[in-house]
Amino acid sequence: MIDSKFRNIPFSIPDITEAEMDEVMKIMKSGWITTGSKTKELEQRIAEYLGVSQTVCLNSATAAMELTLRILGIGPGDEVITSAYTYTASASIIHHVGAKIVLVDTSLNSFEMDYNQLADAITEKTKAIIPVEIAGKMCNYDTIYKIIESKKHLFTATGKLQSQLNRIAVMSDAAHAFGAERKNQKCGQVADFTCFSFHAVKNFTTAEGGAATWRNDRGFDEEWLYKQYMLYSLHGQSKDALSKTQIGGWEYDIVYPAYKCNMTDIAAGIGLIQLTRYEDLLDRRKQMIAIYDQALLPLGIDVLQHYGEDYNSSGHLYMVRLPGINEKERNHIINRMAEAGVACNVHYKPLPMLTAYKNLGFDMENYPNAYKQYENELTLPLHTQLSNTDIRYIVKQLENILNGR
Repeated sequence: MIDSKFRNIPFSIPDITEAEMDEVMKIMKSGWITTGSKTKELEQRIAEYLGVSQTVCLNSATAAMELTLRILGIGPGDEVITSAYTYTASASIIHHVGAKIVLVDTSLNSFEMDYNQLADAITEKTKAIIPVEIAGKMCNYDTIYKIIESKKHLFTATGKLQSQLNRIAVMSDAAHAFGAERKNQKCGQVADFTCFSFHAVKNFTTAEGGAATWRNDRGFDEEWLYKQYMLYSLHGQSKDALSKTQIGGWEYDIVYPAYKCNMTDIAAGIGLIQLTRYEDLLDRRKQMIAIYDQALLPLGIDVLQHYGEDYNSSGHLYMVRLPGINEKERNHIINRMAEAGVACNVHYKPLPMLTAYKNLGFDMENYPNAYKQYENELTLPLHTQLSNTDIRYIVKQLENILNGR
């Protein structure tokens, strides 16, 4: 039975309990609130959860991705390929390091990039590919690595890490995909480098934050690599703030003029508690997605398949497509849903639609599949503060609006 009583349902809110609040309060009272022992503990705990050797916690996924490109030695004269169907962070970081952004259209009726077009986009200047795990569903890395291997003859390494890989690097934009799996491998174990977001709207949050990790089997000097992230994220300073507080430990060097994007212990404290709850949060998302799917599929609505025989999404976004509906009609439906108390969203405007990317010379006409995905895409609320009754109310409102068109 559906409770038709009017509801006010936000699109996404964090799932924070008294336990997270208590942990933050302990840290606040400890006298040490910036990067310190809690951040280091969270890095270790996340690495254990992912099944990798090391993880670096930073203040955002954007910082994690940009620093990874810089550590890979990617810059002016290089090209980096990513999807046209993503948030700006996947591409802006390429621009930040001075490389050329190369955008690839999606496959027809897919949110993943077209792998045939990916192969065609690789040149002698290509140094990295950034697959996007949209909504928390991992990309087809078997195909990506096969493409890279087939283009290996075009690659010329510049720098230590590029020489060790001796091919194009794969850096996953896994902002949505913490906890996702494919073929019995966790996201973080598959791409050469993987970068996560712990922003307030993500499944796992530190309020603001992110992390970078890398595969254990690539022959990297892991101590050196971890140190590079530390240097890049703390102005290139040879000692972190905690080390400088030790008696006689004030002296330091600046190795190169770098950046400031470290995680704080306050943020890490939230994450440490979230991690103890995370499997339950993922299970709840799976339950909610099943309720949505059962109700929406009979209505002829296309839904993103989060779970399959050999993969499990993190269930970050509930993305649907409304067949036969154009962009203007979709926007009208969002307004009608808002009037019914349901906040919806769109993920995403393809990058060539945005002023910044138009100014860089990108034309939406060259990405027709991405536009088709966008024009009738609707993202419904999906967060662990929703009740089953909330979900049924959302579905009923959408069904009423579609029937009234």
